[in-house]
Amino acid sequence: MRTDSVWDAVGNTPLIRIQSLSDMTGCEIYGKAEFLNPGGSIKDRAAKGIIREAEENGKLQPGGTIVEGTAGNTGIGLATLAAERGYKVIITMPESLSAEKFQMLESLGADVRRIGSYDFEDERHYYHQGRIIAEQTEGGFWANQFENPANFRAHYTTTGPEIWEETNQAIDILTLAAGTGGTIAGVSTYLKEQNPEILVRLADPQGSSLFSYVTTGEVKGEGSSVTEGIGISRITGNFQRAKIDEARQITDKQMIDMVHHIAKNDGILIGTSSAINLYSAYQVGMEHRNSGKCIVTFICDHGSRYQSRIFNSGWLQYNNLHPEELH
Repeated sequence: MRTDSVWDAVGNTPLIRIQSLSDMTGCEIYGKAEFLNPGGSIKDRAAKGIIREAEENGKLQPGGTIVEGTAGNTGIGLATLAAERGYKVIITMPESLSAEKFQMLESLGADVRRIGSYDFEDERHYYHQGRIIAEQTEGGFWANQFENPANFRAHYTTTGPEIWEETNQAIDILTLAAGTGGTIAGVSTYLKEQNPEILVRLADPQGSSLFSYVTTGEVKGEGSSVTEGIGISRITGNFQRAKIDEARQITDKQMIDMVHHIAKNDGILIGTSSAINLYSAYQVGMEHRNSGKCIVTFICDHGSRYQSRIFNSGWLQYNNLHPEELH
């Protein structure tokens, strides 16, 4: 496909059949290859939707500055699209994230502000710092991916319809993790409108409150996780729109096992959120073993931006994460 710009290259990603997991479960398991977006992740869709709506409503003026607090991928998406459209970008990010994300953002020309670890209620939290910097910057626009409904709409109008068509309107189960909630909300809402019988399962890492919220109604998280960009301890405006039937919690060990399984058996280097997604797809596939059900999830980004961690033997040993065969 030929496009006139990076902007036009966002979306229309292929749906890849994950052969090893499909064979193991007797279901048809597919991963939407969002790592093939120009910025390398599913967050390019949210970035495009947020920028487009801000341009249309006048909140983002020519030559303006986009500011966002992010775990990395949304910032990379914003910086990728902003470069072509002539915007400056300021990103606030937790300093604990992988070095590769900082390097990518800086290479794209973003002004990256490293933020320490603070409770969400603290104004020094990276999310609030994004808002504050935007307010103090002439021509500043706060993307606010967690609460901005443009995030939801980007997935409702593009990602959901793509999956519906790519599966020939035969998807049975959608399963994925949530961070801002934009993806699961937009996609689940669109698909449920087409077929209310589609099962939507949330996959949640340890330490996040979303599993507890879906299963008990209580916003409560226990433990912690090494995953990046998913799981949260509050209910965002985007997540509130999601149509979720059930939830499962995925451990770091299960995630790491899936990372290394997919690399060795399917030839795809996946990141931590993608591994959470694929483990959940594998899990629900085993629950419906040999049913032939069509299960869809997301390969959110490429494992290369976590190379120094999840494919690093020293890091794995330090975190007591030793990859084993799926069982």
